[in-house]
Amino acid sequence: MLYELRIYQVVPGRMQAILNRFRDDTIRIFAKHDMKVTNFWIDADESKDRLYYVLEHQDAASREQNFQAFLDDSEWMELKERTEQNGPLHEKIDIVYMKKSSFFQID
Repeated sequence: MLYELRIYQVVPGRMQAILNRFRDDTIRIFAKHDMKVTNFWIDADESKDRLYYVLEHQDAASREQNFQAFLDDSEWMELKERTEQNGPLHEKIDIVYMKKSSFFQID
């Protein structure tokens, strides 16, 4: 498995809008393209306007294929356009690719 940590620097004042977009639509669209979200987090210091989530992929090739299908999805393109009419919801996205360590197992 390949895990993708995505860290969004959210535009100040737009956190609720991006959370709503994920909750109401984006997670469902991800699922259409075999993109599994393991969890979401918000920075404990909410003034930092950071959102974190992890996607689980079979491997790097499936990540590329599924993510491209998501980006090309007409429902996603319409949603993004509609929810960003007043400007973007995030300033940047940092991505970290991870794999599980061999020594730690969750029961």
